[in-house]
Amino acid sequence: MKICQLIYTYPPHTIGGADIYAHTISKELSSKGHEVVVITTQPYEGLASLKPSCTMEEGIKVHRFYPLNIYSWTNSAEQSLLRKMIWSGLDIWNLHTYLTIKKILKEENPDVVHIHTPIWISLSAFDAIKSLEIPSIFTVHEFLLLCRKASLLHANGEVCNDPRSICKLYQKASRRIISNKPDVVLSPSNFVFEVLKKNKFLTESKCIKLPLGITPCENKPEKDYKTIDIIYTGALTEHKGVDVLIKAFKNLKNENVRLHIIGKGEKMEDLKLLANNDERIAFHGFLDGNKLTSLQERANIAVMPSIVFENSPMTIYESFKFGTPVIGSRIGGIPELIEERVNGFLYEPGNVSELKNLLQYLIENPEELKKLENGAFKSSQKYSMNFHIETLEKLYKEISDKKI
Repeated sequence: MKICQLIYTYPPHTIGGADIYAHTISKELSSKGHEVVVITTQPYEGLASLKPSCTMEEGIKVHRFYPLNIYSWTNSAEQSLLRKMIWSGLDIWNLHTYLTIKKILKEENPDVVHIHTPIWISLSAFDAIKSLEIPSIFTVHEFLLLCRKASLLHANGEVCNDPRSICKLYQKASRRIISNKPDVVLSPSNFVFEVLKKNKFLTESKCIKLPLGITPCENKPEKDYKTIDIIYTGALTEHKGVDVLIKAFKNLKNENVRLHIIGKGEKMEDLKLLANNDERIAFHGFLDGNKLTSLQERANIAVMPSIVFENSPMTIYESFKFGTPVIGSRIGGIPELIEERVNGFLYEPGNVSELKNLLQYLIENPEELKKLENGAFKSSQKYSMNFHIETLEKLYKEISDKKI
């Protein structure tokens, strides 16, 4: 089959889990003999970047272009609120994106288009695909259809249950554009579907839960219990709740514990100040490759302390892969992955005392920790990448044959 993956960023310009996922499945599908085409954006580098370029990367044809707007997503953080609002208005339905994607799709003529996170590339992509009557699948990775920040939080950190008028207008526009466009909508958690349908999105779409895929380890790594290594992997932003983890950890009096914080973000310096030179806490910054794998393999406990709605965090899958139980906040799609006393524990988001008590319990009960490790490793076997890709192939075939 000829399969087109449409994603806002793609390596080497990755900024989140959705683009890493799109890259991974593109390589997997290509290795199985499918012809894979990627349509993605590129940073603004003069007028020439408005015109799509095409390169072969890892055996995959990649089309890149800059969607015409008042600034590039690469310098979004430094923009004023007014400019961000103008940018968002232009991004919702971008004529340049519509014409460019339609032109590329006419040339490539794929059997199916798989859309990931169309925000920043524009929802007009849905109309371009629909106008050519190409079957499509849309994977919902986050809440960008509802919230431009994707966090569903107010500025004060409280959950947004009553959006402002301008946010409601944005939701209405998104809802109208996407309505009945994709043939199938996928998400790794049911929670995302519940939130979207509550807000009248995808009410007539065929929605299918498809957990993420990983390549499981053949054997569970052996763990050392002389020092209990606790790990956090992810962005160091306010809504990730890393401050809650640090506060809970600092309340532990044990000397034989270490907290490894892996990732980067705007809260890095604030979190270092909060750690207050506790020698048991290590900030590793961004890691990948063997350095990341080494820490993941030896970790005894992983913590997912998010205070915002998460979809289905890849870090939980990765932790299970290495036989590491996860303590996660009871929010969003996290409880769909963590089964208490089987592969981890859940606690109320932001509750420092409850998190500290769970950490203390596992540190003082190594037999319970070992039982959870076995449960975590067993859980990882349910999420094989082979099964994930086979499911996608089946769905691609069914919608291209008009069986869905």
